[in-house]
Amino acid sequence: MFNDCIIMAGGSGTRLWPASNSMMPKQFLPMPSLSAEPEAIAAGSFFNAAVERALKVVDEEGDGRVIIVAGHSHVAHIVRACERYSPKELKRLVLIPEPEARNTAPAIACAVNYIDWMSGEERKVLVLTSDHIITPLEKFIVDAAAAEAFAAADKLAVFGIAPRGPETGYGYIEAGTLVSRTAEEPQTFTVSSFREKPNRQTAESFLEAGNFFWNSGMFAFSSRFILEEFRRSAPEVIRPFGKLRAPDERSFKTERGLRILWKWLDLEEAYEKTAAVSFDYAIAEKCFPTVMVKAGFNWVDVGSWDEYALLAGRYGTHHAEVYHHNARECFVDSDIPVALIGVEDLIISVRSGKNGGPGSVLIAKKGETQHVRDIVEQIRAKDRNELL
Repeated sequence: MFNDCIIMAGGSGTRLWPASNSMMPKQFLPMPSLSAEPEAIAAGSFFNAAVERALKVVDEEGDGRVIIVAGHSHVAHIVRACERYSPKELKRLVLIPEPEARNTAPAIACAVNYIDWMSGEERKVLVLTSDHIITPLEKFIVDAAAAEAFAAADKLAVFGIAPRGPETGYGYIEAGTLVSRTAEEPQTFTVSSFREKPNRQTAESFLEAGNFFWNSGMFAFSSRFILEEFRRSAPEVIRPFGKLRAPDERSFKTERGLRILWKWLDLEEAYEKTAAVSFDYAIAEKCFPTVMVKAGFNWVDVGSWDEYALLAGRYGTHHAEVYHHNARECFVDSDIPVALIGVEDLIISVRSGKNGGPGSVLIAKKGETQHVRDIVEQIRAKDRNELL
């Protein structure tokens, strides 16, 4: 199917703070186990689930690779997470540590340049996020195959999620004309526009219109096509990477079977000079022709503690060591024992700092955890970024 897959595993998401922080971002947290679904992805972290998706859609017979792009501070987490894979699977993985976080456009530009240098030929590429729940795997594979066909025809393919409500936390894709040819194929549309995260009123109008979809943040394209799109629409992003020399064997090291591009000469300077911008803004919003595959798979962002607690409670994932008396309907995520007395409908997340990260506690009433972002902003305003 695809020649290569890029997994964006950087970032320091704070919507699940304090469990998710710069030292242990959401993608490395245990994913709520979907054991109630017979075709569910094997239990592990969000990142593990992304790798397993990638391995299923990358050409196994050829030289298909899974390129993981993440920060230097995440390398240990990735090495540990990849210990579960066989030598044959590890041979297909490579990790590129970013010198600094510069958003998704530089991450993709870096990885595509690497692909172009290492292969020297046109490649079909899929870009995956590393912090979502996607099930069942079989439907994802079908939709990925549809996107691959358009990528091979020099189009940018994106995946749109049918909205389940007027969500203001996602970008939207406005679908145009239906272009899929048969009823058996995943529904695929031209893209009329991309829209930034809307206010409530605008989100409600999108829902009423019926042709707006959540932007999943996943893309498919051919390597030479997207490099040309970078040169046309975002030269300030791609230009610094064009000055890099192709890495040689001395640039790599191997840790526990995982190949890491550890010393790529001048990569740090390229990241200093590139523009910090999202792929959506730099490329997708300016790129035509673009098509949207309407997702047949289930997609969950798990963007709040309320959502995480709902999934974890529903499917019985492992909770913290909890002692309680007269306490009801509470969810606890903690790395130390917690006791509850006479409380109800709380979400409690505790990180003691015993593993080297910041020590912090969140106590929230169920239904209020979207305001974690407000707490994060207060922490930043007090210049206590070490807590994040």
